[in-house]
Amino acid sequence: MNSRQVIATDVYGKTSEVDIKDLQWRPSAYGIIIEDDAILLVPQFGSKFDVPGGGVDLGESLEDAVIREVKEETGLDVEVVKLAGIKANIFAASHSEDKVYHSILIYYVCKKIGGELSTDGFDEYEKQYAQLAQWVSVSKLDDIEFASSVDYKDIIKECLNSDTER
Repeated sequence: MNSRQVIATDVYGKTSEVDIKDLQWRPSAYGIIIEDDAILLVPQFGSKFDVPGGGVDLGESLEDAVIREVKEETGLDVEVVKLAGIKANIFAASHSEDKVYHSILIYYVCKKIGGELSTDGFDEYEKQYAQLAQWVSVSKLDDIEFASSVDYKDIIKECLNSDTER
């Protein structure tokens, strides 16, 4: 691999070599919502799951982005409680073969304050691969296959072990 190439990974673990000039910058924000020993997850790509979240729009604060993304992907209204963790990766979007992102993923603990589970906020891409969000027992966390090229279970587990209000 020469210095202008990086390895990108998709949600299925498939890797590909990508020229740096083909990367798109994508900061993103995700909400970790835990209630009654269950975590809110969005089923994606068949039997995989992900925490709700996604790209930060230009000019948007990180906190506003996670609140918007959680609403779009779950129908729920949340408030941000605290920063939970940060990861970085280079990933190939499984729903769009021509998009490869260099992303900073910012995870927040959020608290549900209203709304009802819904898919009404899904965009055209999400309608192809995502389903209605569901509450999944935290006891099943190690058995879940996540729809992400980043392993962020450590961040979720730290949130579970934290004394901070969720």
